[in-house]
Amino acid sequence: MNPLALQLNESIQASSNHVYDMLSKLGKELYYPKEGILSQSAEASSRAKKYNATIGIATENGKPMHLQVIQEKLSAYKPQDLYPYAPPAGKPALRDAWRKKMLEETPSLQGKSFGNPVATNALTHGLSIVADLFVDEGDAVIYPDKNWENYELTFGVRRQGRLINYPLFNENNQFNSAGLKEALLAQKDQGKAIVVLNFPNNPTGYTPGAEEGKEIVAAVKEAADAGINVVVVTDDAYFGLFFEDSLHESLFGSLTNIHPRILPIKVDGATKEEFVWGFRVGFITYGHESADVLSALEQKTLGIIRATISSGPHPSQTFVLDALNSPEFSEQKQEKFLIMKARANKVKALLDSGKYSGAWDYYPFNSGYFMCLKLTKVSAEELRAHLLNEYGIGTIAIGEHDLRIAFSSLEEEQLEDLFDLIYQAVQDLIQE
Repeated sequence: MNPLALQLNESIQASSNHVYDMLSKLGKELYYPKEGILSQSAEASSRAKKYNATIGIATENGKPMHLQVIQEKLSAYKPQDLYPYAPPAGKPALRDAWRKKMLEETPSLQGKSFGNPVATNALTHGLSIVADLFVDEGDAVIYPDKNWENYELTFGVRRQGRLINYPLFNENNQFNSAGLKEALLAQKDQGKAIVVLNFPNNPTGYTPGAEEGKEIVAAVKEAADAGINVVVVTDDAYFGLFFEDSLHESLFGSLTNIHPRILPIKVDGATKEEFVWGFRVGFITYGHESADVLSALEQKTLGIIRATISSGPHPSQTFVLDALNSPEFSEQKQEKFLIMKARANKVKALLDSGKYSGAWDYYPFNSGYFMCLKLTKVSAEELRAHLLNEYGIGTIAIGEHDLRIAFSSLEEEQLEDLFDLIYQAVQDLIQE
């Protein structure tokens, strides 16, 4: 094992054997090189006053070399904020701005110890980092039965985790904290579990209420009290799009610093929150009382980034930072939030109107981009194919009975026609 990896491991062990035991074999072997090209280039950037012949970019007249056909489209930005490599951890000013945003939006983080966000190539990359750092073959990875299908690839196929699902909803159509607790406590003999919490939930668009949130935290803490090391990932992809009376902050705040056997990890980003899907700017943030543990985890994270993508895209990090610092940012974001909320409210009003009685039920939704129909008379895949082939309507079939509708991608005035046509398609299939 590389001496730098050993040093990081020793630093983690000195502060928390529990976190060290959470690491995968790969996680224990990871490190960020101190004597490689990047570190030598960083040293040269501050000390090479005459010539700097280190980093592999081209310069011209003291600026990054660039093509005018590109720069003329981006003339509002300086070449040095676009063309050079971004640091592997992300632009420092962007990391600071995102941390400030986290503290404002999740007040329960105030006064708690957590790391500086590390920039990722959007949220999937952040989840992949979690998988690499903490999941070995056979490790329990726990998340609800209503989930984003990419979890299976990320935690199961890539890392051979043992995927454990529990029903998202209980008999009262609330979050099934009892199911989460049962799945967690079943790992007592193994002594380790990775939990993924995704709110607003994809595909249902559900976010728990305050009491449900307390139950989730209590379930995780009970597992930790039972001697289980728990890595808790809050996949906050749709954070902030809360349209009703639900949790309005990330559970990362409530989980941080509550137990030495709990390591909360927040994965979030500008992707959905700021409506910049193609920018691919995300973040991963660790919560722990020990500064040494936080530093070592950051170094291991940078090791993964260096070994996979090297660093994230500089232009989009600059664009996001510029937006966060703009005085118009909050007002413009609120405008888009209200549009999304109106669409969600319109969908709920349509579904509660009674005009589609008998064709389906629907899962609770109060946030995010989606809602999910629970079909009662036809299969989801059969309906999806019929809608596409006969009506030119695209939806997502999930399992036998669930049909996901992305109301985010339709105008409010189009929604009634959409559901009328889905209802008609159901009638078509019933009558066949």
